[in-house]
Amino acid sequence: MNLPNKLTVSRIILSPIFYMLFVVDSKLTRVLSLVVFTVAALTDLYDGYLARKYNIATNFGKFMDPLADKILTSTAFISFVALGYAQAWMISTIIVREFIITGLRSLAAYKSYLILPSFLAKVKAASQMVVIVFMLVVINGETILGSAAGKIYIFDTELMQPYFDIMILITTLLTVYTGLDYIIKGFSMIKSLMR
Repeated sequence: MNLPNKLTVSRIILSPIFYMLFVVDSKLTRVLSLVVFTVAALTDLYDGYLARKYNIATNFGKFMDPLADKILTSTAFISFVALGYAQAWMISTIIVREFIITGLRSLAAYKSYLILPSFLAKVKAASQMVVIVFMLVVINGETILGSAAGKIYIFDTELMQPYFDIMILITTLLTVYTGLDYIIKGFSMIKSLMR
């Protein structure tokens, strides 16, 4: 269990902690939730950097790192649904796609196939993170500022809700498209994996 793998595991552990802090409507817990999410997101950057720099990538890391990413982003999206900031059908679509493709990539890795993420898949991952961070900042800003938030347009979640919906819809469509792209391009490989 090297340091990059420990960081990956810590991201999984931090995900439910983030959720528990975020869903409580309190200034302290909302600030702490933002700190926890930021730390968890940074572990994603740092574990990959360390694994590449010191050439200590492991099969465990190759399997768990993308899974930890999906757990973190899915937890954030689920928390938005729980608080009414996101529509369940869009988030369900994103989560189902993520775990189907993660399962497919894990199965491929087990059979010694390598499925590399496409450029659009990287754009999709970045778009999810941008949406999550943006929504966290707006929601937390409203909680922290209280009644003063209504005077600052960007921290008024009621006014920002249409923007949340549009951003999540774009991310959902991109997520579905890249999922279908993986399946179509890898169809022959998928057939061989199922044997």
